[in-house]
Amino acid sequence: MTPLAAVRAIAGDSVVAHKKGQGSTKNGRDSNPQFRGIKLYGGQAAKAGSIIVRQCGTVWKPGYLVHMGSDCTLMAEAAGTVVFKGGRVHIVPSDPNTPRMASVG
Repeated sequence: MTPLAAVRAIAGDSVVAHKKGQGSTKNGRDSNPQFRGIKLYGGQAAKAGSIIVRQCGTVWKPGYLVHMGSDCTLMAEAAGTVVFKGGRVHIVPSDPNTPRMASVG
């Protein structure tokens, strides 16, 4: 026993560590951002395959010439202009040979 420890033992003090041990921590994790939202607004030009809306669930539903991916992302199937109408997203095609939907655009 060292002289200091003997003095502490006589005085009734306990000897404790002054540094924290190497243990695990509950902090240090973070998730990557998902970057959700509307990417192309109504009236903007869309290329074939471009993402129009990244969403959680079906807030917006696919309309004419719009494809919904497995994570509910809406993508343009053909080049054209984006139209938001009644909870659906449509594409008015820019190619004159592509048939147009009567109620859109």
